[in-house]
Amino acid sequence: MSIYDFYQIFGQIVFILALLILGLLSTTLILGRILIKENKLIFPKVLLFTLDIFYGLLKKFSENLGVDGKIVDQIGVEVRNKVNEKFFNKVNPHDKILVLPHCLRHSDCEANLETSGLVCKNCNRCVIGVLKDKGEDLGYQVFIIPGSTFLKKIIEENKFKAVLGVACYQDLNLAMMNLNKFSCQGVPLLRDGCVNTKVDYRAVIEKMGVKLEKKVEINRQNSCDKKSYSDKLL
Repeated sequence: MSIYDFYQIFGQIVFILALLILGLLSTTLILGRILIKENKLIFPKVLLFTLDIFYGLLKKFSENLGVDGKIVDQIGVEVRNKVNEKFFNKVNPHDKILVLPHCLRHSDCEANLETSGLVCKNCNRCVIGVLKDKGEDLGYQVFIIPGSTFLKKIIEENKFKAVLGVACYQDLNLAMMNLNKFSCQGVPLLRDGCVNTKVDYRAVIEKMGVKLEKKVEINRQNSCDKKSYSDKLL
């Protein structure tokens, strides 16, 4: 076989592989949109494989199609939630941890930062205190962390079987991807950023396994309001 023939065959193989990858990426976006819009999970193993292996490429591909790359993280979170939901619900709360982002805290928060994260003082000025109290009442270990470095330390120093996390879609998806040996559930922030973020506290509590019957409106007052956050929500 001549060098010309070799490169010709090699080029054809690369072209076919490129077409297959493009087809796989397109299929992932289509199936992900179906999941988000119709709540139907189709070929979860294919979705997780593509999301994990081609994460960066998939985000660029979606952006080139004029679609916000954020949808890739949204699909990742929703797929993992669906896949892990049954096992997560079977795990005893004492074998679960709740991980909250520090950006949910009140602007005047006086919590101390220690090796395991922020130590909430239960001032009831933000939703963290409400979720922390509910989680601990159920048996969860609760951690309030400012970054992924703290999450690694938590994994190394604590024994647990399942994780419930709150974060922006990207951080949530990447964390759930790295914690794939555990049964993970995630609740995305309603408003992300570095400070004054928002989360649907009802969604977090329901993920904990608590059935809420009465609909309570999510409070949208300024986070600097001094009124107790527990009073606002409950």
